[in-house]
Amino acid sequence: MTETETISPSPGGTPGNGGRSPEFLLAMDVFGGLRRDLFRDAFAYRPLPPMRTDGPLTRHLPDRLRRYAAWSPHAAVVFVAFCAAMITYTDGTQGGGPEVVVWAGSGLLTGVPVALTLIRPVGAWWAVCATTLLGTLLGGHSGFSGWGWAPGALLAQLAVMVVVTLRTRPRTAVWMWVLTLLLGSVIQLPAPEYGAETNTGLMSVTSAILLLIAIVVNVRRDAERKITVEQSVTAVERDKRTVLEERTTIARELHDVVAHHMSVVAIQAEAAPYRVEDPPEELTAAFATIRENAVAALTELRRVLGVVRAEDYEAPDAPQPTLADLDRLLTNVRDAGLDVTKAVTGAVRELPQGVELSAYRIIQEALSNALRHAPGAAARVEVGYVLGGVGLRVVNGPPTAPAAASPGSGHGITGMRERVAMLGGEMTAGEVAGEDGGGYEVTVFIPVPAAPGAPVETGA
Repeated sequence: MTETETISPSPGGTPGNGGRSPEFLLAMDVFGGLRRDLFRDAFAYRPLPPMRTDGPLTRHLPDRLRRYAAWSPHAAVVFVAFCAAMITYTDGTQGGGPEVVVWAGSGLLTGVPVALTLIRPVGAWWAVCATTLLGTLLGGHSGFSGWGWAPGALLAQLAVMVVVTLRTRPRTAVWMWVLTLLLGSVIQLPAPEYGAETNTGLMSVTSAILLLIAIVVNVRRDAERKITVEQSVTAVERDKRTVLEERTTIARELHDVVAHHMSVVAIQAEAAPYRVEDPPEELTAAFATIRENAVAALTELRRVLGVVRAEDYEAPDAPQPTLADLDRLLTNVRDAGLDVTKAVTGAVRELPQGVELSAYRIIQEALSNALRHAPGAAARVEVGYVLGGVGLRVVNGPPTAPAAASPGSGHGITGMRERVAMLGGEMTAGEVAGEDGGGYEVTVFIPVPAAPGAPVETGA
C-alpha cells in the first residue's frame, strides 16, 4: 500500500503560481503591459506609412493629387508642430542674455516632439513629457508658464497623445493618460506656495475626450482592416470552392460519358465472337481480354470518379447533350425572352463526346449570363468547324431593361474557363464596344484532331 501526498495551495494563492495571490498576478500583468507599451523599444524607428488613397473621397481625385493626398497626415502633424512652436514663441517674453537662448529653444522643445511622432511615436510622448517638466523648471521664461502647461506645450502634449493613440493601441492611450495626470500632479505641487494657477484639470478633461475619440477611430479602423482581410480571404476561398464545384460537375459528366463508352466496348467485345462462325481460339481469347480490360477499367473509373458524386446525384437517363441539341437549347432561350440567332460555318462533323458536351455547356452558360445580366438584349451564337478544332462565339448586345438581382453564383465564366482548360483550348471573355452602348462576348477555341471521312453537313 502506497501513500499519496496531497499538495495544498499556499494561503492566498493557487497551485502552479508559486503561492502568489491573484491580485499580485493581476498587478504584475498590468505593469507588464505598461512595460511593453511605453518602455520596450520606446524609441524604435516606426515611420508613419503613406495614407491609403482608395477611400470614398480620395479615390475620386486625379492621380497627381492622390499621390500628394497620401502624405496629408504627415503634413497635418508637421503643421500642428509648427503651430505649437509659434504659440510658444508668441507667449514667450524675450529678454536679454540667457533668456534669449531659452526663448530661441522653447519653440523647438515644443514642436519637435510633435514632429517626432511621425517616426518614433512612443519616444515622442516621453520627449513631450520631458519638455513639460523642463518648462516647469524654467518657470515663466520664454513661453513656459510655471507649474502647468503653457498654451503651446498644452497643444503639443494633446497632439502627441492623439497621434500615438492612432498609431498604437487603446491600452497605450490609457497608460499615457494616467501618467500624464501623474505628471500634472507632480508639477502642480509647488503651485499653491507660489500662488500660481494650474491647468491640470483642463488637461485631464480635454485629453480624455480627445483620446476617447482617437480610440474609437483606431478601433473602427482596425475592425475595417480585419473585415477587409476576412472578405479577401473569403473571396479567395469562394473562388476556390467554385472551381472545385465546377470541376466536380465536369468530372461527373465525363464519368457518365466515359462509362457509357467503356460499357459499349465491353458489350461489343463479349458479343463479337458469336458473330463469326467457328472463330479461332486466338480471336476469342483476344476479345475476352478486351472485355476483361474494359470491365476492369470501368470498375476502376467508377471507383475513382464515383467519389465526386453528391449523395443525391443521379446519373441522367438521357444521353448527355451535344451540339446537335443546340437548336432545342436556343428555342428554350427564346421562350425565356432572349432574341438569339445561330450561325454555323465549316464542315459539320461529329466531335468527341467530351468536346461536344463542353461546347454545349459553354454556350448554355453564356446564354444564361446574357439572360441574367442583359435583359432584352439580342444574342448571336456562332459555331465554326475548322480542321484543327471547333470555335465558339457568343455575343450579346446591351440590355434594354434594368437587370434584376441575379440568383446565380456569379462564377459562370470560371466554369467555362475550367472546361476550356481541361480540353487544352483558349478562351477570351469581356465587354465589347458598340454603337448602342456595348455588350459582352465570349470566344472559345477547342482543339480537336481532324477525323477522317466526309463531312456530315455544312450550313449556316
